[in-house]
Amino acid sequence: MANAETIKETKAQRVERLKREKNPWEALDEIRGFARAGFASIPPEWLGTYFRWWGVYTQGDGAGVVGGKGGEGKALPCFMLRIRIPNGILRSSQLRTIANLTQRHARGIADLTVRQNIQLHWITIEALPEILEALWQCGLNTMGACGDVTRNITGCPVAGVDADEICDASPLALAATQMLVGNPDFCNLPRKFKISITGCRVWCAYPEINDIGLTAITRSLNGKPETGFSLRVGGGLSAEPHLATRLNAFVHWNQVEPIIKGIAELFRESSQLREHRERARLKFLFLRHGWTADDFQKELEQRVGFHLDPAAPETAPADIYRDHIGIHAQKQPGHCYVGAAVLRGRITAEQMRGAADLADRFATGELRTTNMQNLLVVNVPQLQAESLAKELDAIGLRVGGSPFWRGAVACSGTEFCKLAITETKSFSRWLVEELEERLPGFEQHLKLHVTGCPNSCGQHWIADIGIEGKKLKVGDRMADAYYFCLGGAVGLHQSIARPVGYRCLASEVPDAIERLLQRYLMERSSNENLRQFFARHDDATLRAFLAGEVVEAVPRDLSPGRVPHEIEG
Repeated sequence: MANAETIKETKAQRVERLKREKNPWEALDEIRGFARAGFASIPPEWLGTYFRWWGVYTQGDGAGVVGGKGGEGKALPCFMLRIRIPNGILRSSQLRTIANLTQRHARGIADLTVRQNIQLHWITIEALPEILEALWQCGLNTMGACGDVTRNITGCPVAGVDADEICDASPLALAATQMLVGNPDFCNLPRKFKISITGCRVWCAYPEINDIGLTAITRSLNGKPETGFSLRVGGGLSAEPHLATRLNAFVHWNQVEPIIKGIAELFRESSQLREHRERARLKFLFLRHGWTADDFQKELEQRVGFHLDPAAPETAPADIYRDHIGIHAQKQPGHCYVGAAVLRGRITAEQMRGAADLADRFATGELRTTNMQNLLVVNVPQLQAESLAKELDAIGLRVGGSPFWRGAVACSGTEFCKLAITETKSFSRWLVEELEERLPGFEQHLKLHVTGCPNSCGQHWIADIGIEGKKLKVGDRMADAYYFCLGGAVGLHQSIARPVGYRCLASEVPDAIERLLQRYLMERSSNENLRQFFARHDDATLRAFLAGEVVEAVPRDLSPGRVPHEIEG
């Protein structure tokens, strides 16, 4: 008979125990105590678990997963801090506060994330209470930006100003945030929980990859138009991607909050999803536990106490680029919004301060962050738009730019992430510059996503060209390399990118992409876009295009490490 000393908790059991023992949102005084006593006073359960509920987790030492153990690299005595920006709505005063905090505490740089957040690094425990207080004073906070809770609720960044939107759904995103974030009833979910609510026609908030995706739709009832929402559930990427399943439901405006609450409760109470950390997302009800859309809808309707109307026909966007870059007319007469591409999401304190000042000078001081790591200024008088665009370009935030500059998305990589295999941010900048020089006339919209490990924080599964970080041995050392996945898409032609069996050193990636895109330019049919071109070629042919010759397929080689619960992907 095994004694108590030989019985070890699994990872899932340990985390579940810790979550039962404490709601971190009610333990702010402990954080203040750590700040007074210093980093050495912080117990392991805070470093590994509880801090995440406050948007905080330990920062890697720059080597990523290499040199660590158990699939996780070594940590420095400082932190990453993720600031939650619901629906991406930001005031100039708030951005200026973030810029000042970045300058004082984060070595002058920040990252825009793929969930409309802003992320700082190099944060010390001593500075953390001061930073949290400064954010609260300007109407921002970090609660729920990480951890087994509802993450930042995303929405269309031009909600309320988009000239073609079905409705402004941002009030629903803000109301759902109020309902779930900080609420002790939802402080202990099986894992992260992602929600997208959008009233736009191009689904720029990516409902396809969220646990809950609500997209505005109009139906005719008794000859009169009525606006509601389509409902998708169970989307997610990471190492096992699953595009969200549409339910047979038309959700009325006043049903959105109870439906979201009901799904959150269903997720919270699923004991099946608490057994393995790596399979704890809502999508695994469909991937591993045999659930269907009908099963899910019956459970949901029973929980909320009402039946949903049948789904109305919807028009999914077909090959629409969702980056909002450039100058675009608003619904408000005489006004437009100006979208600037922030290359790989990396932005400096000076650029943030400059963008805030420009938003005040040329508009009403309102900015928006996007899911493609970009920054917009809204409510710009049309006569001022070109001048604003020139000023943004002058501080390195391009309002135009090549498809490579606009389409590049990158995760944190080994620079800051303990789970990454490759460096991504500097690599992405170099890759974009190489492609701009090699293919100066290339005009096709291109989603070029770089992710430093299989966990898809850089969302390579939904990119035209998605590359996943690996290591290859060169002589006596291990060098950064990338594995290619092609043809990812969302919307009408949604598809997970295909792993095509080609891998090369990071230094060879520009050569491979140049060869692939040159073949596309030479062989494409009339008006054929990249998605269509990739779809009509098999993996072996695409692999040969990348390599410049026929080569054998190599396996994708999944990382042996755990799937983290703090990532953005």
